[in-house]
Amino acid sequence: MYEERAARLTGAVVWTNVPTGPGRVLPDGCMDLLWSEGTLLVAGPDTRAHVTDGPPTAWAGVRFFPGTAPALLGVPAHELRDRRVPLADLWPAPLVRRLTARVNAAADPATGLEDLALRRAAETGADAPDPLLRHLVTALDAGRPVGAVAGELGLTARRLHRRSLTAFGYGPKTLARVLRLQRALAMARTGMPLAATAARAGFADQAHLTRDVRELTGLTPRGLLGR
Repeated sequence: MYEERAARLTGAVVWTNVPTGPGRVLPDGCMDLLWSEGTLLVAGPDTRAHVTDGPPTAWAGVRFFPGTAPALLGVPAHELRDRRVPLADLWPAPLVRRLTARVNAAADPATGLEDLALRRAAETGADAPDPLLRHLVTALDAGRPVGAVAGELGLTARRLHRRSLTAFGYGPKTLARVLRLQRALAMARTGMPLAATAARAGFADQAHLTRDVRELTGLTPRGLLGR
């Protein structure tokens, strides 16, 4: 069972999940700080669905606003692309042991993770999304062309690509594609027909929507929505 709520950290979400079987985590432009079985991990940005097929395990996480986690974690997003890594691989082991003990001693792991993220954000100054990155995410999520957004930000295409690799783990065109996927799925889940979803989400047609969903998630739109 999956549940989430807004975090006390700007733009972030706190979530818990106790799966009953195999799962499929879809690309969303975000990175997560995770807890499972007493261990802290980091989920990097995904370019395709991450399939979980092990035994059911309780999870808790903090999902950061797109582009904000690298400053908080101290590692460029592209180094963690399509990966799940122990936090001890990124931070000193003694520090991670102390932080893990705090999370495990909290009233619940999700609250412990949220407290950890808040303290880290205060220490690093990464307590709110960078205005430039927020503008980029908002504009791309609205379907604006990458070139136009780069011009609005006063960045060359090359510089925007470098900034995006560090913040999101991939270039702005891939980010736009991932955000369009999430936009389309949100519409389709309301019962909107797929043809209308494709048109409103910014796809050329329904076939384009189906092709993109299959490439990013491994399933057709109907197969994905059926799950």
